[in-house]
Amino acid sequence: MTILQTSIPYDPLTPRPLPGIQPASMDDWLHCDDAFAGQMQRREALLRERRPDVLALNPGAEPAAQELLDMVLHQVYPGFSDHVARPDGQVVEIDRTHPLDTLCRLVQEDFCILQKHGDEHVLTGAILCFPASWRLTEKFMRPLIDIHIPVSGYDDDIARRVQRLFDGIQPGRPLWRFNALWYEDAELHQPRSANDRRDVSNPGAARFLRSERQTLLRLPETRAVVFSIHTYVLEAQHLRKMENPA
Repeated sequence: MTILQTSIPYDPLTPRPLPGIQPASMDDWLHCDDAFAGQMQRREALLRERRPDVLALNPGAEPAAQELLDMVLHQVYPGFSDHVARPDGQVVEIDRTHPLDTLCRLVQEDFCILQKHGDEHVLTGAILCFPASWRLTEKFMRPLIDIHIPVSGYDDDIARRVQRLFDGIQPGRPLWRFNALWYEDAELHQPRSANDRRDVSNPGAARFLRSERQTLLRLPETRAVVFSIHTYVLEAQHLRKMENPA
């Protein structure tokens, strides 16, 4: 499917060294853009048709998923009851017995829940409809260093810095970063095994720029860290027009 935004609220082509973290605010934690309706339809279809590939939740992460659901509801749908009306007019029932399913239907963001096990944070839950060349089934219940293999430039030094960063995240003070990835097609669901490296030898031939706005947030009660991903996809030709307006 081709679901595109017409703009990105930051410059995705400005390089930043890893991990590229910047302060954010709770008011700017979640985004809603012009691709909302299309992305939400795609999310619901993936949840229905490929649920084992896009959703995983360890029983120990259930309280964190419930806390995350409450946080998103209070921020995006204040005054909610047992259902909410989305910006595209669709009504969503609040099913607290399946918090990640409900989150999938509420906002464009994907969510990964990471909890401290020993000295490392481990991926204990996720709703991941729009993976950028990785598979949830391969990363579930794995620590940070394993999750980022084989990301270029993610060495032991970066891994230690990222773990210290996770340890220092405070409730109410989210952080954010972005990336820029070139793809030949606009499909949002791009799972890929870690053993099947993506060919980026000729980015100039790619038709679409995919950029993820990623945020890190500490849940105040369960103390889990939430990694949220808002995916933007723009046609390369459209991006060049934005850079060089007539």
